[in-house]
Amino acid sequence: MSAQRIDGTAVARTIRARVAARAASLARQGTQPTLAVLVVGDDPASRVYVRNKIAACAEAGIRSTAERFAADAADAASTTLLARIRALNADPSVHGILVQLPLPPHFDLAAVIAAIAPQKDVDGFKGAFTPCTPQGVIALLDAVDVPIAGRHAVVVGRSHIVGRPVAQLLVERDATVTVCHSRTKDLAHFTRQADILVVAAGRPRLVGAGMVRLGAAVIDVGIHRSPDGALVGDVDFDAVSAVAGHITPVPGGVGPMTVAMLLENTLRAAERTTISRSERTAAHV
Repeated sequence: MSAQRIDGTAVARTIRARVAARAASLARQGTQPTLAVLVVGDDPASRVYVRNKIAACAEAGIRSTAERFAADAADAASTTLLARIRALNADPSVHGILVQLPLPPHFDLAAVIAAIAPQKDVDGFKGAFTPCTPQGVIALLDAVDVPIAGRHAVVVGRSHIVGRPVAQLLVERDATVTVCHSRTKDLAHFTRQADILVVAAGRPRLVGAGMVRLGAAVIDVGIHRSPDGALVGDVDFDAVSAVAGHITPVPGGVGPMTVAMLLENTLRAAERTTISRSERTAAHV
């Protein structure tokens, strides 16, 4: 069989168009959805990701700003970053705050995340919003009508950013979920049982055709630069396409969905602010 390619770019385009329409409606009510992006250091990959996010915001009618902070002098730089986050928390014109990851290793990630007000945490670390990448994974499955309820889903990877939250979302959709990780013995034994296989292991081409059940839906969250310069995922796309029922490409799969869901969360944050303001006004009438 030949797997159906799940076009994340096309699905994301639909979501972004919907966000743009809602953002325009909100702007007519006097609220301009706004995202503040904070970048520490000068990582080349982060520069690309931030540029893409800023461009996506502009296309969707979301105002965005990007601020850069030095990665050296850890104590002073961390203090400056935390102070800026607190200022943005207090700014009613800013609805979402995004700290671009990864941070330099000498920064305290937990302290940075803790500093962001929950209602502005559009990355979804604190529970007010669904994390962007896991939310995008579920949206891709829904876009091609892959059933989730009652299916066995296997998630390879247990990070707090992707693996664990996507497993929780699948459980909430009534899937039976197995989470595998670097200490899992005989990984293929588990992946071959999956009706839905989500791979977020951070290892290029980890999953080959012999590790995938015939007809399974395979979502590849990984992205790596191969020695020849090509972008590849955690899944051997060509080999697995011969056995899977559905599969996401790299690039053009989960990546565009992560950005689309960031826009969605920022818009929701702005909408919540507008609703809250309307309720306060009504209470004083």
